[in-house]
Amino acid sequence: MANTYTQIYIQIVFTVKGRQNLISKENREELHRFITGIISHRNQKLFAVFAMPDHIHILVSMSPTVSISDLVRDIKAGSSKFINEKGWMNGKFNWQEGYGAFSYSKSSLDSVVKYILNQEEHHKKKTFQEEYLDFMEKFEIEYDPKYLFEWIED
Repeated sequence: MANTYTQIYIQIVFTVKGRQNLISKENREELHRFITGIISHRNQKLFAVFAMPDHIHILVSMSPTVSISDLVRDIKAGSSKFINEKGWMNGKFNWQEGYGAFSYSKSSLDSVVKYILNQEEHHKKKTFQEEYLDFMEKFEIEYDPKYLFEWIED
């Protein structure tokens, strides 16, 4: 798109179906590389990705050539297929429906990257549910709790 200029930074967050702990540390880096490839193939710029056992955070710079929902769809579909073909678990792997997408200014990028890459430490103090509800409050997003992710008792 000639003469189209954007600067849009989005943190994307979504969970494993049923919030099950299915992403192992041993497979994390390979999953990160695969997701990096999907994002790169869609001509988006990845700043950070980190998969916890039950959810994932991704920070991207979005160009106007793709919508957030299309990118998330491609990441979820491609990575689910990848995980299932690798046979990393018994049964079928799926991501849960839905996602969170939160926008940031350029000046916030360093702190958001550090936040994403420091997920293991962060979750020693706060559950994913607490973290996600904090996002909803911080970004002043109105929501109906029945449509949030399927919560399991932590």
